[in-house]
Amino acid sequence: MAEYLAPGVFVEEVPSAIKPIAGVGTSTAGFVGISANIADTAMPAKPAGGNYSQVAALDPQPINSWEEFKQKFGDFQTANQYLAHAVYGFFNNGGTRCWVNRVTSIDDVDNAVDQFQAIDEIAIVAAPLPPEAVDASVTQSALNAIHAHLVAHCQLMEDRVAILDSVRDVDSDNLVISTDDSGIWRPAANPKGYGAFYFPWIQVADPLQAAGTRIAVPPSGHLAGIYSRSDAQRGVHKAPANEVVMGALGLRYPVSKILQQSLNPRGVNCIRSFDGTIKVWGARTLASDAAGDPEWTYINVRRLFNFMRESIDQGTQWVVFEPNDMALWAKINRNITAFLTNVWRAGALFGSTPQEAFYVKCDADTNPPDVRDLGQVVTEIGVAVVKPAEFVIFRISQWAGPGQ
Repeated sequence: MAEYLAPGVFVEEVPSAIKPIAGVGTSTAGFVGISANIADTAMPAKPAGGNYSQVAALDPQPINSWEEFKQKFGDFQTANQYLAHAVYGFFNNGGTRCWVNRVTSIDDVDNAVDQFQAIDEIAIVAAPLPPEAVDASVTQSALNAIHAHLVAHCQLMEDRVAILDSVRDVDSDNLVISTDDSGIWRPAANPKGYGAFYFPWIQVADPLQAAGTRIAVPPSGHLAGIYSRSDAQRGVHKAPANEVVMGALGLRYPVSKILQQSLNPRGVNCIRSFDGTIKVWGARTLASDAAGDPEWTYINVRRLFNFMRESIDQGTQWVVFEPNDMALWAKINRNITAFLTNVWRAGALFGSTPQEAFYVKCDADTNPPDVRDLGQVVTEIGVAVVKPAEFVIFRISQWAGPGQ
């Protein structure tokens, strides 16, 4: 306390009880892809002369534009084309920032994914890999193991989700879900919904061939861009579906409504063509399975909870080692309520008032003496999440008129 020696008016600055919780970013992607070593002579030229050098393998790099990717990993070429198409599709569909970690062999993919643990801003991960016809090591079983590692990574971090690609070519075009490579080998169920699986591959323009030539590429890069675009335009609570895939010219396999009826309930998100426009037409997670959890059926619900958890975590670090008393409980209630009120105003929570949409409880009931003696302060938070309107139903019947 300040010591006052002379009579007068004194003005002091005191810390505010309100410590706003800022929402964390949700759209930074992390890509792992195969790229062979590229000689400097095949890299883009520097303005001052000479050529850029390719970034070493297993050295994650932040990328903020397509031009920056070319300077670090090279323009489209055979050595990197599937990774390059993914990053190009990401920025073309609204992505603004990503991390890229190149590998020279599929054997290094899991190590490259693990390197993303140290990069907190990543909220989406994907591994857009070549098809087995181009790289014999990328078998369906190998891809399935990589998918499992991506999902496990996300569940460990609890602040990101995985976008998973199907294989390019389904054996004998047997478009049914299978547990081996005889059909569409859907990844294992994940009860908490940390992964979303998409089918089929998309066709885009091939800059390495004559004009008009198409190449089929994994859609995960384009989808990560759509996630980012949807987040910016509507918010992370909006399902990234019924969205146009910019740059997509066709599909490796056409998906009809009848085919999707067999795939969608099992969490296979379909990409479909509607009058020549390619759209994402699914928003389910790997929790859409008998072994899953219906609370996490939709990818936007999983991502919204990731956003809220990470925002509250980062925005309440000041609480650690504060005196655990009623004044602290009141501050916690006030700050989290203010944050969730903004989330509700954005349309992410269900209810006509904040009181209907969420509750925050941090008081003597959640913090009895035995809890406080352990050095803990416990806050209970409940939210009513808005779910997507996946099935839109209009009931029509004949009507004789107002007289009836």
